[in-house]
Amino acid sequence: MRLKWNGENLKLGIIGGGQLGRMFIQEAMNYDVETHILDGDKDAPCKSIAHSFTLGSITDFHAVMAFGADKDVLTVEIENVSVEALEELEKQGKKIFPQPNVLRIIRDKGIQKQFYIDNNIPTAEFLLLNDKNELELVSDYLPAVQKMRTGGYDGKGVQVLRTERDYQKAFDVPSILEKMIPFEKEISVIVARNPSGEIKTYPAVECEFNPEANLVEFLFAPADISNKIEEKAREIAIEIITKLDMIGILAVEFFLLSTGELLVNEIAPRPHNSGHHTIECNYTSQFEQHLRSILDLPLGSTEIILPGVMINLLGEQGFEGVPIYDGMEKLMSEKGVYIHLYGKKTTKPFRKMGHLTVALPDLEEAKTLARKAKSVLKIIAE
Repeated sequence: MRLKWNGENLKLGIIGGGQLGRMFIQEAMNYDVETHILDGDKDAPCKSIAHSFTLGSITDFHAVMAFGADKDVLTVEIENVSVEALEELEKQGKKIFPQPNVLRIIRDKGIQKQFYIDNNIPTAEFLLLNDKNELELVSDYLPAVQKMRTGGYDGKGVQVLRTERDYQKAFDVPSILEKMIPFEKEISVIVARNPSGEIKTYPAVECEFNPEANLVEFLFAPADISNKIEEKAREIAIEIITKLDMIGILAVEFFLLSTGELLVNEIAPRPHNSGHHTIECNYTSQFEQHLRSILDLPLGSTEIILPGVMINLLGEQGFEGVPIYDGMEKLMSEKGVYIHLYGKKTTKPFRKMGHLTVALPDLEEAKTLARKAKSVLKIIAE
């Protein structure tokens, strides 16, 4: 059943107060939706723009229960939350999107991988490990990528193991060991679904990673892929969100092999780094689309207005403290450059401090300007 749009203040609770929540709130403001934040950081990026801010751990059962008690709808900004509390709130009749059972599947990469196997969704070959000692038993599996089953985020919790010499840096926690894939490109498709069953996908984007930080450094929209591969990626994204019976927005990351085969790498049940460009480049941003989907409103057009390049603005190595955005003024006069700062009080090496989008009619021109911008804008500290 659709939520009735009746002009009353709808109280939307967001569990997690980082940059994703901040950009989500900026869209919710346009619809006069009250946004309320729970986060464990007293200086969380959302704090200054939410209707209310509650300081508390998002993984604490009692903190989440208390926060959700008076909210009409709840959503999350990150998967690592107290799913147990959300399940209890759901039993009490609260609308929670994405649903707690979906979060339970996705937040554990081992369970997430098993979901792919059970539903015949193509993914890389993998093993489950209890601790690093078990690596000795699977040395013939190398080179491989080890991923913590839970808790990994923004490049953390992922480790490349090429030879047995790399075992010293392996995680000594439950993890998955994934066969290293000789992929040609990494692409991402974002898909949204509302309770009425309406589904829309965004055009695929191409991701270029920073090898040191294991974070997306450049994102190119649209991806340079064939129509056949584009359509296949969209079909898989729709299949995943449908089989999850998920409400909200879902990012699906793929490896594209030289054969044209697509393997699902990971999924994220929330607005995602690979969708930041949609604020300027598409008719409906991923953040507005998430709002529309969880409130059961008509989904917006995902068509591209302008091609674009997104750059993550990361803290420079060797600097930690109050951020200084050196060179930003030089870029502000450039046509098609849009800067988004996340309001974080402290910078440190490779921390996401903002992003920059270059939106121009010609994608190659946007790429050239984006690489220039990357060399000009540096985030240092006092």
